[in-house]
Amino acid sequence: MTSSELGAYLKARRAQVTPEQAGLPTAGHRRVPGLRREEVASLAGVSVDYYVRLEQGRERTPSAQVVEALAVALRLPEDGHLHLFRLAGLSPRTRGAAVNDHVDPSLLRLMSAWPNNPAIVYNRAFDILASNAIADALFHDWSHSRNLMHVVFTEPAARSFYLDWHDVARNSVAGFRLGYGKAPDDPRIRQVLTELLRESPEFARLWARHDARGKGLETKRFHHRDVGSLTLSMQTFDVRASPGQELVVYHAEPASPSSEALGLLGSLAAGARQGA
Repeated sequence: MTSSELGAYLKARRAQVTPEQAGLPTAGHRRVPGLRREEVASLAGVSVDYYVRLEQGRERTPSAQVVEALAVALRLPEDGHLHLFRLAGLSPRTRGAAVNDHVDPSLLRLMSAWPNNPAIVYNRAFDILASNAIADALFHDWSHSRNLMHVVFTEPAARSFYLDWHDVARNSVAGFRLGYGKAPDDPRIRQVLTELLRESPEFARLWARHDARGKGLETKRFHHRDVGSLTLSMQTFDVRASPGQELVVYHAEPASPSSEALGLLGSLAAGARQGA
């Protein structure tokens, strides 16, 4: 992780904080989006020269107090707050280790016991390490790729499969950025990043925003070719036995059309297994 990445992150984040959000006056013409460098410096209690050197990568060792003040000034959420500390070299990072691809057998058994709840396990590179039968059916048996980033950005049908594709794309890049910040030297993460920057202009544009946040409780809308539209809530859990892995479980509102569609999808998945 280099100081230039810290500077790029600071620059990108200040461009996305409005003067109104920071409690600053807005009178007069503003030549830059978001906050000016001198405004961030003032809010963080540092000199303008020092802040400029941070953005330009000429200052390499900001103190924890300065980084904390910058996180507050830039109104960073918790994930962005931690990401900033990692970029500044003030938080532990995983270096030089390969992505852990082994999924605990007990977790696999638990996932297989959920016939109507799509469940997947993925790593920081967003490779799908495990999936239950109904998840395979939901994602069309991963016919394009078993990497979620490639599914979102290079699958030709992704924009019709994800009914809110732009939101999914933005959140996926932010999650991928967070994983990259935790393990910047991981060869698989770097491989996926290189591929996406080369193959997807949309990914490259979102990557340049430097958003960094993890997945939480959210709702996604899908259109499946066999069962129609589904609105599913998703819960994300860290797999404590295997740091770097996350478990995502989808579920539908009881007695809803999506619940009926999910039940039908489960039946189709079961039938496909029996016929295999």
